[in-house]
Amino acid sequence: MLMRSYLYLAAAAASAVAMALAVSPAEASTGHVLTTGKAGGAAVKANAVLKAGLAKGKMVTFTTSGETLTCSSASFSAKVTSNPTKPGKATESLTKQSFSKCKVSVAGATVKSIKAGNLPYSVSVSDKGDVVTISGTKAKPLEFTAKVAVPGFGTITCTDTASKITGKASNNGNTITITKQKFKGPGGFCVSGSFSATFGPVTDTSAKGNPKVFVN
Repeated sequence: MLMRSYLYLAAAAASAVAMALAVSPAEASTGHVLTTGKAGGAAVKANAVLKAGLAKGKMVTFTTSGETLTCSSASFSAKVTSNPTKPGKATESLTKQSFSKCKVSVAGATVKSIKAGNLPYSVSVSDKGDVVTISGTKAKPLEFTAKVAVPGFGTITCTDTASKITGKASNNGNTITITKQKFKGPGGFCVSGSFSATFGPVTDTSAKGNPKVFVN
């Protein structure tokens, strides 16, 4: 009788181990920093490509002491390089950043182009506070170059830089909001200013159906 009890307990333990090992990949991934479909959903895979345009009703705003430059269209693309279990930071490589439909608050002036330089940028997404950090390097900082045609002066080209900027991710709309992050200008016409924008929804274009991305 005692031997039968031991055998029963051993079989029960083996069954529990087998069930634990049989957990599906989606169920096992609920603790990752980035997930798709819902908070605690399937883990975003390494090498996934995340994309987003401007959130509905939002604009990119570059502000200086005297002028404001706005863009009603913008987008980014980033490749996921790591997505650990929480707590932690997911990392990405921001490979594409574009701006269009831009105008500036200078009478008669027109924006010819705005381009991001020194790509790719390094991106980290922390599950602590949902902080998004975008970084360059000392040799290749974050860089925005704007070409503006000004009556009487011709086309003026300005390049502003920053070592890093931060934003905040939100699962409400799957957005990333960047608010008044500082960029340094070289002087003269090209003064320093700040950058603001809200991108979203962020989606995983490598997964079926392009599901929305959540931060856990």
